Amino acid sequence: MSANLKYLSLGILVFQTTSLVLTMRYSRTLKEEGPRYLSSTAVVVAELLKIMACILLVYKDSKCSLRALNRVLHDEILNKPMETLKLAIPSGIYTLQNNLLYVALSNLDAATYQVTYQLKILTTALFSVSMLGKKLGLYQWLSLVILMTGVAFVQWPSDSQELDSKELSAGSQFVGLMAVLTACFSSGFAGVYFEKILKETKQSVWIRNIQLVSFSLEPSL
Repeated sequence: MSANLKYLSLGILVFQTTSLVLTMRYSRTLKEEGPRYLSSTAVVVAELLKIMACILLVYKDSKCSLRALNRVLHDEILNKPMETLKLAIPSGIYTLQNNLLYVALSNLDAATYQVTYQLKILTTALFSVSMLGKKLGLYQWLSLVILMTGVAFVQWPSDSQELDSKELSAGSQFVGLMAVLTACFSSGFAGVYFEKILKETKQSVWIRNIQLVSFSLEPSL
């Protein structure tokens, strides 16, 4: 049963990641009359939905009691200001990253963006080694080298890219590439930093996400 759940979760994750990139790309390149929506607005709406979902999950863990929910939020967030402040750094980085992803998708095609953004696996591995003291085996380092090689081949210019360059004339591919590379480094650092904080405390991941959003909403707005 647990193995089936793992594969189901993997399938849902792949579908969610792929569909997210395609819909974001489509929404940023769709030619319609009138001004296009602000990417910063999409980031704010996503953060609001995230904090609402996390509050609902904490409410469920509190046996659907509003009094228990209020007590948990008060005890774990307001009464622990230093623990809450630890999330200020990754929340700011995540906010920057989320905005950069829209910039990247506005200037790159979906396939190039998706493959290049996988460099976050490399940056996460490097930050895990330096910040968490993890040790990677030979096959893991070899996999990272193959990943870098694949990304390099995707960026290699070809004749077919002449047509793509015309479609992307509204934005610079260089700007898109720099945006996605910056997002890779920010994603790696923030992810490992967040993992380090989770391992050092016993607070639930839902509480930690509420703390993250409480710091990211202000710069997003």
